[in-house]
This record gives sequence, C-alpha cells and structure tokens, in this order.
Amino acid sequence: MVNGGTAFALAALFIRPTWWLLPFLAVSVFVIWAMRALQPWFFARYGDRVIEPEIKGAFAALLVLMFFAERAQSHAVLPAFVLGLALARVFHLHRELQRRFRVVAFALLTPFFFLKGGMNVSLALVWANLSLLILLLGVKQVTKFLGVFPMARRYVPSDAMYTTLLMSTGLTFGTISSLYGLNAGLIDQAQFSVLVTAVVASAVIPTVIAQRFFAPAPEPRALVEADDM
Repeated sequence: MVNGGTAFALAALFIRPTWWLLPFLAVSVFVIWAMRALQPWFFARYGDRVIEPEIKGAFAALLVLMFFAERAQSHAVLPAFVLGLALARVFHLHRELQRRFRVVAFALLTPFFFLKGGMNVSLALVWANLSLLILLLGVKQVTKFLGVFPMARRYVPSDAMYTTLLMSTGLTFGTISSLYGLNAGLIDQAQFSVLVTAVVASAVIPTVIAQRFFAPAPEPRALVEADDM
C-alpha cells in the first residue's frame, strides 16, 4: 500500500498535460488488460521454454509503457506498478518465473538504474549541504517511524522495532522521484545529491541497526524440522 501511494503521488506530481497523455493512458490500460487476460493461455502454450518467452513478453510490455510515458512527459512507474498487481496471481502460481524475474532485475536492471543515479551525485555538494542532509534524513526517519511503529506494535509486538526499522526505507521510489525531478529540471544537482544521499542513508542505516540490535532470534532447528514435517 505504501508503494502504491508513492506511485500514485509520483504520477500526480510529475504529470504534464499533453496530447500524448491520452494515448499513454489508453496504452497503459490496454497493456495491463492484455497481459492479465492472455497470461493463462500464454503459459499453457509457451510456458517453461528455454527461450524464456514470459520474460521477453513482460519486458516488451514495460518498454511500450516507457516509450509512451516518455512521449507524454510522464513516468511509467504507476502503470508498471498496477501491471505488477494485476499479474500477482500469475507470479504466485509460477514461483520459478518469479525467481527468474528477481534474478534479472537485481542482477541487471537495478545496478544500472542506481549507477545512473549515483553518477549525478556530487559529494562536494553533499558536504556543502550537510545540515540540510541531516534535517531531511531526520524528518524521513521520524515520519516513517510514526507511520509504521504503531501498526507493527499491534500486529507483531515481539518484533515491532525490527519491522519498523526494515520498513523505514524508501530506496527505489525515492531514487526514481529524485532522478525524474532532476531530468525534468524541477531540482538542480545540489538538491538531487542531497535527496539521493538522504534516501540511501535512510535505507542503509536503519537496516544495519535492525540487523545488529533487533534481529529476531532464529528458531530452534528441531522446531523448524517439525514444521516442515
């Protein structure tokens, strides 16, 4: 739900009404509907082949969304997010396909995305705006904590702090919005450098603290084996 709200917010903030907006919306709806409707037939006929037609089809759909989003001066993150929701049942039924997508995303796409963002970060500008960085990082962590901890305390009281710290990250969407703002001319390099550094720090620092001080104790091996049986 948090990522969904972020995706909607990005679409609303960065939208620029042009004549390409209507084709972008129409193509987005069609792609999401077609992928959802054709998946059962596609898997029955072409699934589990060496050439991986499922992955190629999914990337083709994403490229189409990215093309029309670029023409509409918008971003494909919202339709891509909705597409993922629409195909959630397909991935649930085909766990191996989910694993393959994860391997491709984390081994190929994600490193290039963050490499592109990191190349626009100036450490000198970050150091020059260190007080602003600390302020943004503090605001981000406090608001995340206030939003997550009460729910974690209610539903996972034994691991509430651990859950809250792990949920205090926003690396992907934070970097996406910052990079889009830089490319669209909404922010300059100094602002981008501070924002991305704050986003990265908010992902790394809470995770390290959670794993170091609040990680749940591993279950006894005998109990795990009993559950498996």
